[in-house]
Formats: sequence, structure tokens, C-alpha cells
Amino acid sequence: MLSSPSLARPAPDLRAQVMRKLNVRIVLFCFVLFIINYLDRVNVGFAALEMNQQLGLTPKVFGFGAGIFFLGYMLFEVPSNLILHKVGPRIWIARILVTWGIVSCAMAMIQGPTSFYVMRFLLGVAEAGFAPGVLLYLTYWFPRRERGRAVAGFMTATVLSSVVGAPLSGWLISSTHDFFGLAGWQWMFLIEGVPAIIFGVVTFFYLVDRPDNCRWLAPHERDWLLAELRSEAEADGPSSLHKLRDLVRDSRVWRLTLVYMFNGIAIYGVVMWLPQIIKSIGGLSTQQTGFVSAVPFIFAAIGLLAIARSSDLSGERKYHTAGAGFMGGALLLASALMPSPLLGFALLCCAAFFLWATLGVFWTLPTQFLGGAAAAGGLAAINGFAQLGGFSGPFLVGWLRESTGSFTVALVTLALFPMMGALICISLRVKRD
Repeated sequence: MLSSPSLARPAPDLRAQVMRKLNVRIVLFCFVLFIINYLDRVNVGFAALEMNQQLGLTPKVFGFGAGIFFLGYMLFEVPSNLILHKVGPRIWIARILVTWGIVSCAMAMIQGPTSFYVMRFLLGVAEAGFAPGVLLYLTYWFPRRERGRAVAGFMTATVLSSVVGAPLSGWLISSTHDFFGLAGWQWMFLIEGVPAIIFGVVTFFYLVDRPDNCRWLAPHERDWLLAELRSEAEADGPSSLHKLRDLVRDSRVWRLTLVYMFNGIAIYGVVMWLPQIIKSIGGLSTQQTGFVSAVPFIFAAIGLLAIARSSDLSGERKYHTAGAGFMGGALLLASALMPSPLLGFALLCCAAFFLWATLGVFWTLPTQFLGGAAAAGGLAAINGFAQLGGFSGPFLVGWLRESTGSFTVALVTLALFPMMGALICISLRVKRD
């Protein structure tokens, strides 16, 4: 039985106190892991500034190789998340980190198109399950009321990794050229792959699977959190899907997959090609390109947090997701059609504000009706099948760039997809939190 001081503690103060601990101990740590993850996933865009010419990779070859990562990711996403649900996040997330760190370092050894394809595919296999695994892990700890901001805090790593990683990658490529006989892009892969291996070992000892056996929460804090999560699960009742086979028959799962896929086409099409888009304007060195490439992601980080906060305060999820996607697509379209490169870049930054804002709010939608094994499989299925967008976006840009000789048509095409995703999102019938 709780002591009287615990019983006398005001619930809002207790809630805030527990959330502060969860944000510091869980969200912040997973945020750091995702920075490493996302950097190792997209740093190929900076390697391309020198690697493509040295290895003879055409725009179409590079676009296909950049995108094939997502095919490997997609194929192993659901099995990976189901294993995580069974063996626990601590062991499985640690395994994912170590494996992708090794493959990321091995990217330095590619010799041409075939080895480029193989290593990018293997990197996707190695990383499969990380993002949906952490998203599932957050549902073990965060009540629904705070989940939007927790997810947004985690997802902000996707943009901060580019804010930090873009200048870092540009600097590594420029400053390590021909060091010990290796090109700068090779050193970039080696140096940026090592942290994943180190943090994989740290993760094994640091993470706690569930609140039940958490020692860094006081007993009254742990009891309150478990009661809060239990009451939410009971309130969901029979309307929540808990069996894996149930999710394949629910159209909401597949519509959400399309929403995330269409948004991913735009996001990854821009991310993988942004350094080359900026350098094509002319007059910038590789290191300068890295610094300029970081600017849109500062806007993206602000948008991600601002829209998630608005959604959490109102409890409304669907229209926040749809509105952000539609505005992001519209602004990306406007940026592609601007005759002035400076104004086009400014609009691209505004597009990033909204496109990335969808990431935090979106993942609160499936957990409104998925629980248990269905949550593990459903989050992985949505994220996994949506990786077709990660494949399609970069490949589409490469194909259109090679066919037309410019990025304009490619960016116009990318812009249409999140706008279509917004319309699909509006068609969903989901409840407010």
C-alpha cells in the first residue's frame, strides 16, 4: 500500500514528474540512437558528391542504389518487430545497432554499381525494425496523452541528424581525402558507422524493457504509470485489435500505409538528393554544401515539435497529420516552380517544416486501434510497406533528373504525393484522444 505522502501528491504533479523522467531516460536516449541511425541511412547523399564520379555511378544508378536500402528494410521489418515484441526491446535494439554499424562501415569498400546495390540492400536489412521497434517501445511506457510529443521528440532526430550530419559529412569528405590511401567518402562511412556499434553495446546495458521492472522510477511513480497504462488498455476494450491476423483485414492499416508511403516519397526523394540539388545551383564547395543542406532541417525540427504540441493539446490527430502533409506538398511544388533559386530554397525550407511535422503526429493514429501483437506487427507493417516510398522517391528523382537534365520535374512530381496522402488521411474514421 502506498504511503500517505504518495497518496497526497497531486496527480498533475505526479504525471509531470514521471513524464520528465521518461523523457530524459527513454526519449533522449532513443533520440540519440535515431540520430546515428538516420545519419548512416542518408549519408550516402553526401558520399555521392565525390563517390559517383570516382565509381562511375550515373544518376539513375545512384537513385536505384539509394532506394534499394528500403527494399531490404521492408522485407525484414515485420519479422524484426515481432522478434522484438517476443525477446524484448533491450536485446533486439542492441542487435540492430551493432549489425547496421558493421554494414555501414563496410560501405567504404564498395567498388561499383553491383557492390553499391548489395551493400545498400544489406544496410536496409540490418536496420529493419529499429524505428517501429522504438515506436512500439514508447507505447510500453507513455500514456496516450503524452505519446504524440514523445514520438515527436524521437522523430526530431531525423532532422537533427541532418542539421549536424550535413556539415559533419561535408567536412569529413573534404578533410580526410587520400588519408592512408582512402577517399574522403570512404572515411565518412567508416567514421560515421562506428558510433552505432558502440551504442549497441551501451543499449544492451542501459534500456529497461517495461515499467514493471524499472528501478529508476520510485515505487509510487511506477504504480501510477502502470495503473494509467492499464486503464487505457481496458478503456480500449474490444475495439482495439490485439491479434496479428486482425490487422490485415482492417482497411485503416492499409490507408495509413499509403499516407506514410506518399509522405516518404517526398521526404526521401528530397533527403537523398538535397546535397546534389544545392550543389547544382553552383559556386559551393563540398563543405559549404553540407552547411547549406542543414538549413531546411532546422525548419523541419521546429515544425515537427510545434505540430505535435498542438495535436497533443487538442487531442486531434487526423487533421493535424493531413494538414501538415498537404501544406508540405503544396510548398514543395511552389519551391520547384520558383524562377529564383533563393526564393525556391526558402520555400523548400517551409515545405520541410510541414513534411516532417507529419512524422510525430502520424504515429499516434495506428496505436488508437492497435494493441498487443497487432501493435508490434501493425507498426512494422505500416512502416515496412511504406518504405516503398523510400525506394521510389530517390529512384524517381534519379530517373527524371537523367531524363530531363534538371531537378524541376522531379520535385514537382514528388510534391503531388503528400497531397494525395492528405486526402487519404482525411477519409479515416478515428477518435480524438
